[in-house]
Amino acid sequence: MSGASLHFIDYLIIVLSLVLTFWVGVKFSKKNTNTEQYFAAGGSIPAWAVGMSIFATLISSVTFLAYPGEGYKSNWILLVQGFMVPVVLLFSIRFIVPLYRNVIGLSAYEYFEKRFGYLARVYGSLGFIFAHFSKMGSVLFLLALALSSMTGVDALTVIWIIGIAIIFITLFGGMEAVIWLDVIQGFLLILGGILAIAVILFKTDGGLGAIVNYAVDHDKIGFGPYDFDFVNLTFWVMVINGIFYAIQKYGADQTIVQRYLTAKTDKDAIKASVLGIAITVPVWTVFMFIGTALFSFYALNPQLHLPEGIASDAVFPYFITTQLPPGLIGLILSALIAAAISSLDADLNCLAAVGVDDYYKRLKPGASGLQHLRMGKILVVAAGLAAILVASVYVYYGEDEGILSTVFMLYAIFSGGIAGMLLLGLFVNRANRKGLNVGIVACILFTGFALLTSTKIGTGEAKHLILDMGDFNYTQHKYMLGVYSHIVLFCVGWIASYFFPKEEVPNNLTYYGYLEKKRKGLI
Repeated sequence: MSGASLHFIDYLIIVLSLVLTFWVGVKFSKKNTNTEQYFAAGGSIPAWAVGMSIFATLISSVTFLAYPGEGYKSNWILLVQGFMVPVVLLFSIRFIVPLYRNVIGLSAYEYFEKRFGYLARVYGSLGFIFAHFSKMGSVLFLLALALSSMTGVDALTVIWIIGIAIIFITLFGGMEAVIWLDVIQGFLLILGGILAIAVILFKTDGGLGAIVNYAVDHDKIGFGPYDFDFVNLTFWVMVINGIFYAIQKYGADQTIVQRYLTAKTDKDAIKASVLGIAITVPVWTVFMFIGTALFSFYALNPQLHLPEGIASDAVFPYFITTQLPPGLIGLILSALIAAAISSLDADLNCLAAVGVDDYYKRLKPGASGLQHLRMGKILVVAAGLAAILVASVYVYYGEDEGILSTVFMLYAIFSGGIAGMLLLGLFVNRANRKGLNVGIVACILFTGFALLTSTKIGTGEAKHLILDMGDFNYTQHKYMLGVYSHIVLFCVGWIASYFFPKEEVPNNLTYYGYLEKKRKGLI
């Protein structure tokens, strides 16, 4: 693959899509006169647009490239995590959305402070910050590898160009620009996926039937192994991990909670959340199927040879540049870039919102609204540059595992029991701040132990565990860290609370307050 495979018209389409993106950012810049408008769009966005924005935020170049890579290399087991999101939403979204819209000003972690004190707020926000910096680095890195292989431009150059563009858009446009860009980019992403599948089917004798039959015969469509085993990657590991992922993502992740605040009413915010995931899960499936279809496509078309030793994450980009006509290549690459922008601009805006609301306002309580807005913009630039540096480190050191697996693992590690903290606050009236603090310490110690006793350093046969405790080493799958950390914090925090005086908990901070309002017909 090289830059020669791209026609002038492809570059023109990509440039025009970027120009449109910049124009939208500039168009909304004049409206950003305060932090409410800059971070929450003044609570004026229609439900369907918020839903598309949630979809676009959850979709990124990880979906566009890593899901096809995983579908090509393995089966659909990593999709199971996403399938758990609708299940969790079914039981939680009706009270989670009003809770945040009525309790917090901007930061999701304000809830934790009101329920458990400032340490809980800091712990929750730091978990969000670390998780999203690692995710942003992965997204930029994967995008850079793909575009570099297709255009011949150095990966670091791609990272800096796209990174600076995202900083500019987020800096000037604010949340309203982010949401409307997400709408445009979301439709572009869906179109890109549909066109890719259409070309694969059109170029394969026997079409869909032949592709699916070959994939089934080679165990490419399935969610196994189904053993009840937490040491290896199994269906049950992904089910349990997915449940806690969904609780944290929709209940304690700033990128989603901030979307709740942009809707006009509670009902609109609930509709938006349901719409967002109703689009996202099928799109995740479409891009996983693209990888599966590519596995069948190259096997059923033996005259088409993949480069020797090609990484699974690079198969889809190779297909795009070698099998698609000019114009269509540019459209799909525009969709790929749009997928990255729609995820990263949301991350930057939300990281800045957390920085202002959780830290700056406390460090400088007398600051004016204009100072808050100025600091928010400074943090957008700082967070963007930091994400660029993380992606650059990925390029320098390389990446041995699939990016999708790496993202899932990092999210599991940095989740740090936050879903457990949310469940404790919502459902356990007896839980108090001192008990919660004990739970946080236990969670940190457990996570540190698990990482140190399961992570190997060194090269080749000289690799060794950082800390070898023999039979006491953590031997289960690292995705389960995103389960056990929550359980440890929840259980230890609950039990420890009984060793400290009971505290009065405002009804509006718990699930029981929601039930009481429902009984009285207030909701």
